[in-house]
Amino acid sequence: MPRSPNSPSPKAGPVTLAMVARRAGVSPQTVSNALNSPDLLRPETLERVRRTIDEMGYRPHRAAQTLRTRSSKLIGYGIRPTAPGTSAPVMDRFLHALSQTADEAGYRVLLFASPPGTAGLDGYEELLDLHNVDGFVLSGTERGDQRQAWLEKRGVPFVGFGRMWSGRQIGDWVDVDGASGTDAAVEHLVDQGHRKIAFLGWPRGSGVGDDRAEGWQRAMRRHGLPVRGRRAQSVDDISSARAAAGPLLDAGATAVVAASDMLALGCYHALRERRAVPGRDLAVVGFDDSPTASLLSPGLSTVAQPLEAVGRECVRLLLARMSEPGAPPERVLLEPSLVVRDSTPAPGH
Repeated sequence: MPRSPNSPSPKAGPVTLAMVARRAGVSPQTVSNALNSPDLLRPETLERVRRTIDEMGYRPHRAAQTLRTRSSKLIGYGIRPTAPGTSAPVMDRFLHALSQTADEAGYRVLLFASPPGTAGLDGYEELLDLHNVDGFVLSGTERGDQRQAWLEKRGVPFVGFGRMWSGRQIGDWVDVDGASGTDAAVEHLVDQGHRKIAFLGWPRGSGVGDDRAEGWQRAMRRHGLPVRGRRAQSVDDISSARAAAGPLLDAGATAVVAASDMLALGCYHALRERRAVPGRDLAVVGFDDSPTASLLSPGLSTVAQPLEAVGRECVRLLLARMSEPGAPPERVLLEPSLVVRDSTPAPGH
């Protein structure tokens, strides 16, 4: 098929705005308007220019677009050390959902190291100075977190994956209702016939951990079941969790709700040390639906977080904040779901 005289040669290099304008029979400014101010053009002109852009595969130069719109189309995301409530596989899934949703909206996620504390603010300042990012997504929110107030003071748009756990509520956030998840876990175990249901969580003071403990406690009291002596604490580490699970087993627990799949794995190890069988001598429910949960034998019942929805909501809230800086804060609490596998049969089965 003969090529159009206006078609770029395969060896001519990247398609330019001027080349698109010539082929569409319009001025370069009209092509620019089609990309940045489409409401200024007549519908038939806009359609012709957009069709030509698609046919020629034209991609606007990011630096030039930034100068015109004063937008970098970049969203900053600080990578923090893994902490309780933010296991690495879970955050990987969240980051994939976040990046994909941002990409669909024409943005890119720029990753940088962000240690906890005041030192972590340096990375945010550097990105604002060097890359002029349009906004930030925060994760690993914790008590005493300084990032929200720091960004608000500078008028920088942001959204948190995670609530503010102390002090004045600042900005927009999306979170998963951990209490609802552990409440559902207790309901499932009660339906199976369990009455001696323990909880293995993190030390008090962890916002995420306390939220998950509250759901267990709420459900236990609703059913008139005792909570005293049925709660143990551990760091998110298998050996520590194994040691913390021992007293719960000694106290006669027939089921354990754990604040993470890692803690649930510690319960498995504690059982096997006693030559007991997970899922037969003790029902176990984890939290996060990490890859480990489905690979364990028996498969671990767990609470799954809706990470794809979290990623979409984070981008939605951030873009809304960019377009309306003075709008009231929006907070979204999403429901997790219980994934039932073989680790939660009825007592004695």
